[in-house]
Amino acid sequence: MIVYRYIAYQILIGFTIATAVLLPLFSFFDLLDQLEDVGKGTYRAKDAFYYTALLLPRRFIQIAPFVALLGTVIALGKLAVHSELIAMRVAGLSPWRISLAPLGVGIVLLTGVAVLEQFAAPQLQQQAIAYRANALELSVELGKNLGVWTRNELNILRIGQIVNPRKAADIEILHLNDTGFLHSHTLAQYANIIDDDIWELHHVTVRTFADDRILPERMNTLRWHSFVNPDDIATLTKPPESLSPMELFRHVEFLRSTGQDADSYALALWRKVGSALMTVPMLLLSIPFVFGSIRSGLSNKLVLAALIGIAVYLLDQIVANAGLILHLNPAMVALMPGAIMTLLAHAWLRRTF
Repeated sequence: MIVYRYIAYQILIGFTIATAVLLPLFSFFDLLDQLEDVGKGTYRAKDAFYYTALLLPRRFIQIAPFVALLGTVIALGKLAVHSELIAMRVAGLSPWRISLAPLGVGIVLLTGVAVLEQFAAPQLQQQAIAYRANALELSVELGKNLGVWTRNELNILRIGQIVNPRKAADIEILHLNDTGFLHSHTLAQYANIIDDDIWELHHVTVRTFADDRILPERMNTLRWHSFVNPDDIATLTKPPESLSPMELFRHVEFLRSTGQDADSYALALWRKVGSALMTVPMLLLSIPFVFGSIRSGLSNKLVLAALIGIAVYLLDQIVANAGLILHLNPAMVALMPGAIMTLLAHAWLRRTF
Protein backbone atom coordinates (compact mmCIF):
# COMPACT_ATOMS: atom_id res chain seq x y z
CA MET A 1 0.00 0.00 0.00
CA ILE A 2 1.29 3.45 -0.96
CA VAL A 3 0.65 4.95 2.50
CA TYR A 4 2.59 2.19 4.25
CA ARG A 5 5.52 2.58 1.86
CA TYR A 6 5.49 6.34 2.46
CA ILE A 7 5.50 5.89 6.26
CA ALA A 8 8.24 3.24 6.02
CA TYR A 9 10.32 5.61 3.88
CA GLN A 10 9.94 8.40 6.46
CA ILE A 11 10.90 6.03 9.26
CA LEU A 12 14.02 4.92 7.37
CA ILE A 13 14.96 8.59 7.08
CA GLY A 14 14.34 8.94 10.84
CA PHE A 15 16.56 5.92 11.54
CA THR A 16 19.29 7.44 9.38
CA ILE A 17 19.12 10.75 11.26
CA ALA A 18 19.15 9.00 14.66
CA THR A 19 22.13 6.87 13.60
CA ALA A 20 23.97 9.92 12.26
CA VAL A 21 23.58 11.56 15.68
CA LEU A 22 24.09 8.63 18.08
CA LEU A 23 26.81 6.61 16.36
CA PRO A 24 29.37 9.45 16.09
CA LEU A 25 28.56 10.45 19.68
CA PHE A 26 29.30 7.00 21.12
CA SER A 27 32.32 6.60 18.82
CA PHE A 28 33.66 9.94 20.01
CA PHE A 29 33.66 8.61 23.58
CA ASP A 30 35.57 5.53 22.35
CA LEU A 31 38.08 7.77 20.61
CA LEU A 32 38.61 9.93 23.71
CA ASP A 33 39.30 6.78 25.70
CA GLN A 34 41.84 5.59 23.14
CA LEU A 35 43.62 8.95 22.83
CA GLU A 36 44.74 8.54 26.44
CA ASP A 37 47.00 5.68 25.30
CA VAL A 38 48.55 7.55 22.36
CA GLY A 39 52.33 7.62 22.78
CA LYS A 40 52.53 4.28 24.59
CA GLY A 41 54.50 1.70 22.64
CA THR A 42 53.90 2.32 18.94
CA TYR A 43 50.29 3.44 19.49
CA ARG A 44 49.61 6.64 17.56
CA ALA A 45 46.59 8.84 16.85
CA LYS A 46 45.92 7.07 13.56
CA ASP A 47 45.80 3.78 15.48
CA ALA A 48 43.21 5.23 17.85
CA PHE A 49 41.05 6.30 14.88
CA TYR A 50 41.49 2.89 13.24
CA TYR A 51 40.53 1.08 16.46
CA THR A 52 37.43 3.28 16.83
CA ALA A 53 36.43 2.66 13.20
CA LEU A 54 36.63 -1.12 13.68
CA LEU A 55 34.23 -0.84 16.62
CA LEU A 56 31.53 0.96 14.61
CA PRO A 57 29.45 -2.19 13.88
CA ARG A 58 29.52 -3.15 17.57
CA ARG A 59 28.43 0.34 18.62
CA PHE A 60 25.61 0.34 16.05
CA ILE A 61 24.31 -2.94 17.46
CA GLN A 62 24.37 -1.49 20.96
CA ILE A 63 22.47 1.67 19.99
CA ALA A 64 20.00 -0.06 17.63
CA PRO A 65 17.09 0.00 20.16
CA PHE A 66 17.61 3.71 20.74
CA VAL A 67 17.89 4.35 17.00
CA ALA A 68 14.49 2.64 16.70
CA LEU A 69 13.00 4.83 19.43
CA LEU A 70 14.38 8.20 18.32
CA GLY A 71 14.11 7.46 14.60
CA THR A 72 10.42 6.56 14.85
CA VAL A 73 9.67 9.60 17.02
CA ILE A 74 11.44 11.82 14.47
CA ALA A 75 9.58 10.30 11.50
CA LEU A 76 6.07 10.12 12.98
CA GLY A 77 6.56 13.47 14.72
CA LYS A 78 7.35 15.08 11.39
CA LEU A 79 4.20 13.55 9.89
CA ALA A 80 2.15 14.79 12.84
CA VAL A 81 3.56 18.33 12.67
CA HIS A 82 2.58 18.54 8.98
CA SER A 83 -0.87 17.10 9.76
CA GLU A 84 -0.19 14.06 7.57
CA LEU A 85 -1.15 11.66 10.36
CA ILE A 86 -4.48 13.47 10.70
CA ALA A 87 -5.08 13.08 6.98
CA MET A 88 -4.32 9.36 7.20
CA ARG A 89 -6.77 8.92 10.05
CA VAL A 90 -9.45 10.87 8.16
CA ALA A 91 -8.84 8.51 5.24
CA GLY A 92 -9.78 5.63 7.51
CA LEU A 93 -6.43 4.36 8.80
CA SER A 94 -6.52 3.56 12.51
CA PRO A 95 -3.47 4.19 14.73
CA TRP A 96 -2.96 0.41 14.97
CA ARG A 97 -2.79 0.07 11.18
CA ILE A 98 -0.44 3.04 10.89
CA SER A 99 1.76 1.38 13.53
CA LEU A 100 2.31 -1.62 11.25
CA ALA A 101 4.77 0.37 9.12
CA PRO A 102 7.18 1.12 12.02
CA LEU A 103 7.01 -2.51 13.13
CA GLY A 104 7.83 -3.68 9.59
CA VAL A 105 10.85 -1.39 9.39
CA GLY A 106 11.82 -2.58 12.87
CA ILE A 107 11.93 -6.18 11.60
CA VAL A 108 14.31 -5.05 8.84
CA LEU A 109 16.48 -3.34 11.47
CA LEU A 110 16.48 -6.50 13.61
CA THR A 111 17.56 -8.57 10.62
CA GLY A 112 20.42 -6.21 9.90
CA VAL A 113 21.52 -6.30 13.54
CA ALA A 114 21.45 -10.12 13.53
CA VAL A 115 23.63 -10.27 10.40
CA LEU A 116 26.12 -7.77 11.86
CA GLU A 117 26.19 -9.63 15.19
CA GLN A 118 27.02 -12.96 13.59
CA PHE A 119 29.22 -12.06 10.63
CA ALA A 120 30.83 -8.63 11.08
CA ALA A 121 30.90 -7.04 14.53
CA PRO A 122 32.68 -9.86 16.46
CA GLN A 123 35.40 -10.30 13.85
CA LEU A 124 36.08 -6.57 13.57
CA GLN A 125 36.03 -6.10 17.36
CA GLN A 126 38.52 -8.94 17.84
CA GLN A 127 40.70 -7.45 15.12
CA ALA A 128 40.56 -4.08 16.91
CA ILE A 129 41.56 -5.64 20.23
CA ALA A 130 44.49 -7.52 18.68
CA TYR A 131 45.63 -4.46 16.69
CA ARG A 132 45.58 -2.21 19.76
CA ALA A 133 47.40 -4.79 21.87
CA ASN A 134 50.10 -5.21 19.25
CA ALA A 135 50.65 -1.45 19.03
CA LEU A 136 50.75 -1.12 22.81
CA GLU A 137 53.04 -4.17 23.04
CA LEU A 138 50.65 -5.95 25.33
CA SER A 139 49.80 -9.62 25.51
CA VAL A 140 46.10 -8.87 25.22
CA GLU A 141 45.03 -12.34 24.21
CA LEU A 142 46.06 -14.02 27.41
CA GLY A 143 46.69 -11.24 29.88
CA LYS A 144 50.31 -10.29 30.45
CA ASN A 145 52.18 -12.86 32.60
CA LEU A 146 48.91 -14.56 33.58
CA GLY A 147 48.09 -17.03 30.84
CA VAL A 148 44.73 -18.64 30.31
CA TRP A 149 43.37 -21.32 32.62
CA THR A 150 40.78 -24.01 31.95
CA ARG A 151 39.90 -27.39 33.40
CA ASN A 152 37.79 -30.51 33.30
CA GLU A 153 37.07 -33.05 36.05
CA LEU A 154 40.64 -34.43 36.32
CA ASN A 155 42.92 -31.85 34.67
CA ILE A 156 43.76 -28.17 35.09
CA LEU A 157 45.50 -26.56 32.11
CA ARG A 158 47.43 -23.29 31.95
CA ILE A 159 48.68 -21.89 28.65
CA GLY A 160 51.15 -19.05 28.88
CA GLN A 161 51.16 -18.00 25.23
CA ILE A 162 49.40 -18.83 21.98
CA VAL A 163 52.13 -18.69 19.33
CA ASN A 164 49.78 -19.61 16.47
CA PRO A 165 46.56 -21.65 16.10
CA ARG A 166 48.61 -24.89 16.17
CA LYS A 167 51.32 -24.02 18.69
CA ALA A 168 51.19 -23.00 22.35
CA ALA A 169 54.06 -22.19 24.70
CA ASP A 170 54.63 -22.38 28.45
CA ILE A 171 52.27 -25.27 29.13
CA GLU A 172 51.39 -26.40 32.65
CA ILE A 173 49.04 -29.29 33.44
CA LEU A 174 47.86 -30.38 36.89
CA HIS A 175 46.54 -33.96 36.90
CA LEU A 176 44.13 -34.90 39.69
CA ASN A 177 43.22 -38.38 40.85
CA ASP A 178 39.69 -39.70 41.35
CA THR A 179 39.57 -38.29 44.89
CA GLY A 180 40.48 -34.77 43.71
CA PHE A 181 44.07 -34.73 45.01
CA LEU A 182 47.06 -33.73 42.90
CA HIS A 183 48.55 -36.80 41.23
CA SER A 184 51.14 -35.25 38.89
CA HIS A 185 52.35 -31.99 37.44
CA THR A 186 53.46 -31.58 33.83
CA LEU A 187 55.46 -28.61 32.59
CA ALA A 188 56.31 -28.22 28.89
CA GLN A 189 58.23 -25.54 27.06
CA TYR A 190 55.82 -25.64 24.12
CA ALA A 191 53.24 -27.86 22.45
CA ASN A 192 52.36 -28.63 18.85
CA ILE A 193 48.62 -29.19 18.48
CA ILE A 194 48.49 -32.12 16.10
CA ASP A 195 44.77 -32.77 16.29
CA ASP A 196 41.85 -31.36 18.24
CA ASP A 197 42.59 -33.76 21.11
CA ILE A 198 46.28 -34.67 20.56
CA TRP A 199 49.05 -32.35 21.75
CA GLU A 200 52.75 -33.10 21.33
CA LEU A 201 54.54 -31.58 24.30
CA HIS A 202 58.24 -30.68 23.98
CA HIS A 203 60.96 -30.34 26.64
CA VAL A 204 58.73 -31.85 29.27
CA THR A 205 59.16 -32.25 33.01
CA VAL A 206 56.68 -34.51 34.80
CA ARG A 207 56.57 -34.60 38.60
CA THR A 208 54.57 -37.46 40.08
CA PHE A 209 53.45 -37.25 43.69
CA ALA A 210 53.63 -40.68 45.36
CA ASP A 211 53.03 -40.90 49.11
CA ASP A 212 55.60 -38.53 50.61
CA ARG A 213 57.88 -38.44 47.57
CA ILE A 214 58.08 -36.44 44.36
CA LEU A 215 59.32 -38.43 41.37
CA PRO A 216 60.62 -36.15 38.58
CA GLU A 217 60.97 -37.32 34.98
CA ARG A 218 62.28 -35.39 31.99
CA MET A 219 61.40 -36.13 28.37
CA ASN A 220 62.06 -34.48 25.03
CA THR A 221 58.52 -35.13 23.78
CA LEU A 222 55.28 -36.44 25.24
CA ARG A 223 51.89 -36.93 23.61
CA TRP A 224 48.93 -35.75 25.66
CA HIS A 225 45.24 -36.31 25.01
CA SER A 226 43.83 -32.83 25.55
CA PHE A 227 40.30 -32.08 26.70
CA VAL A 228 40.27 -28.67 24.97
CA ASN A 229 40.47 -27.99 21.24
CA PRO A 230 42.09 -24.94 19.55
CA ASP A 231 38.76 -23.21 18.97
CA ASP A 232 37.93 -23.37 22.68
CA ILE A 233 41.35 -21.95 23.57
CA ALA A 234 40.89 -19.06 21.15
CA THR A 235 37.48 -18.35 22.66
CA LEU A 236 38.85 -18.35 26.21
CA THR A 237 41.23 -15.51 25.33
CA LYS A 238 38.54 -13.15 23.99
CA PRO A 239 36.11 -10.91 25.92
CA PRO A 240 32.62 -12.49 25.97
CA GLU A 241 30.97 -9.49 24.30
CA SER A 242 33.35 -9.79 21.31
CA LEU A 243 32.17 -13.30 20.43
CA SER A 244 29.44 -14.11 17.93
CA PRO A 245 26.26 -15.80 19.19
CA MET A 246 27.35 -19.19 17.76
CA GLU A 247 30.80 -18.89 19.35
CA LEU A 248 29.20 -18.02 22.68
CA PHE A 249 26.74 -20.92 22.45
CA ARG A 250 29.51 -23.45 21.72
CA HIS A 251 31.73 -22.04 24.47
CA VAL A 252 28.95 -22.14 27.05
CA GLU A 253 28.41 -25.81 26.18
CA PHE A 254 32.16 -26.47 26.52
CA LEU A 255 32.41 -24.75 29.91
CA ARG A 256 29.40 -26.58 31.27
CA SER A 257 30.62 -29.93 29.95
CA THR A 258 33.93 -29.45 31.78
CA GLY A 259 32.31 -28.31 35.03
CA GLN A 260 33.35 -24.65 34.78
CA ASP A 261 31.41 -21.50 35.55
CA ALA A 262 29.70 -20.37 32.33
CA ASP A 263 27.52 -17.57 33.77
CA SER A 264 29.43 -14.64 32.25
CA TYR A 265 29.43 -16.18 28.76
CA ALA A 266 25.80 -17.32 29.04
CA LEU A 267 24.81 -13.81 30.14
CA ALA A 268 26.71 -12.31 27.18
CA LEU A 269 24.83 -14.67 24.85
CA TRP A 270 21.41 -13.87 26.26
CA ARG A 271 22.15 -10.14 26.36
CA LYS A 272 22.69 -10.22 22.61
CA VAL A 273 19.22 -11.73 22.28
CA GLY A 274 17.74 -9.31 24.81
CA SER A 275 19.34 -6.28 23.15
CA ALA A 276 17.87 -7.24 19.77
CA LEU A 277 14.42 -7.88 21.22
CA MET A 278 14.56 -4.53 23.04
CA THR A 279 14.05 -2.92 19.63
CA VAL A 280 10.39 -4.04 19.60
CA PRO A 281 9.29 -2.31 22.84
CA MET A 282 11.27 0.77 21.84
CA LEU A 283 9.28 0.95 18.61
CA LEU A 284 6.05 0.46 20.54
CA LEU A 285 7.03 3.19 23.00
CA SER A 286 7.66 5.67 20.20
CA ILE A 287 4.12 5.42 18.81
CA PRO A 288 2.20 6.92 21.80
CA PHE A 289 4.68 9.81 21.81
CA VAL A 290 3.32 10.99 18.50
CA PHE A 291 -0.32 9.94 18.62
CA GLY A 292 -0.69 11.81 21.88
CA SER A 293 -0.82 15.57 21.93
CA ILE A 294 1.67 17.27 19.62
CA ARG A 295 1.12 20.66 21.23
CA SER A 296 4.16 20.27 23.48
CA GLY A 297 6.34 20.28 20.36
CA LEU A 298 8.49 17.65 18.68
CA SER A 299 11.69 18.82 20.39
CA ASN A 300 10.22 18.14 23.84
CA LYS A 301 9.18 14.68 22.73
CA LEU A 302 12.67 13.95 21.43
CA VAL A 303 14.20 15.03 24.73
CA LEU A 304 11.79 12.79 26.63
CA ALA A 305 12.52 9.88 24.28
CA ALA A 306 16.26 10.38 24.81
CA LEU A 307 15.79 10.37 28.59
CA ILE A 308 13.79 7.16 28.36
CA GLY A 309 16.54 5.62 26.25
CA ILE A 310 19.18 6.57 28.84
CA ALA A 311 17.03 5.16 31.65
CA VAL A 312 16.53 1.88 29.77
CA TYR A 313 20.29 1.62 29.10
CA LEU A 314 21.08 2.16 32.79
CA LEU A 315 18.39 -0.35 33.80
CA ASP A 316 19.88 -2.96 31.48
CA GLN A 317 23.40 -2.41 32.87
CA ILE A 318 22.25 -2.54 36.50
CA VAL A 319 20.15 -5.67 36.04
CA ALA A 320 22.94 -7.47 34.13
CA ASN A 321 25.64 -6.74 36.73
CA ALA A 322 23.34 -7.52 39.66
CA GLY A 323 22.31 -10.80 38.03
CA LEU A 324 25.94 -11.83 37.53
CA ILE A 325 26.84 -11.01 41.14
CA LEU A 326 23.79 -12.81 42.54
CA HIS A 327 24.19 -15.80 40.15
CA LEU A 328 20.69 -15.40 38.76
CA ASN A 329 19.49 -17.21 35.64
CA PRO A 330 21.27 -15.50 32.68
CA ALA A 331 18.26 -15.76 30.36
CA MET A 332 15.94 -14.19 32.92
CA VAL A 333 18.43 -11.40 33.70
CA ALA A 334 19.06 -10.56 30.02
CA LEU A 335 15.41 -10.64 28.93
CA MET A 336 13.92 -8.91 31.99
CA PRO A 337 14.51 -5.27 30.85
CA GLY A 338 12.94 -6.00 27.46
CA ALA A 339 9.97 -7.73 29.07
CA ILE A 340 9.43 -4.80 31.46
CA MET A 341 9.60 -2.28 28.62
CA THR A 342 7.20 -4.38 26.52
CA LEU A 343 4.62 -4.37 29.31
CA LEU A 344 5.01 -0.61 29.81
CA ALA A 345 4.72 0.04 26.07
CA HIS A 346 1.61 -2.15 25.82
CA ALA A 347 -0.05 -0.38 28.75
CA TRP A 348 0.76 3.05 27.27
CA LEU A 349 -0.57 2.03 23.87
CA ARG A 350 -3.86 0.82 25.37
CA ARG A 351 -4.21 4.04 27.32
CA THR A 352 -3.39 6.24 24.30
CA PHE A 353 -5.70 4.51 21.81
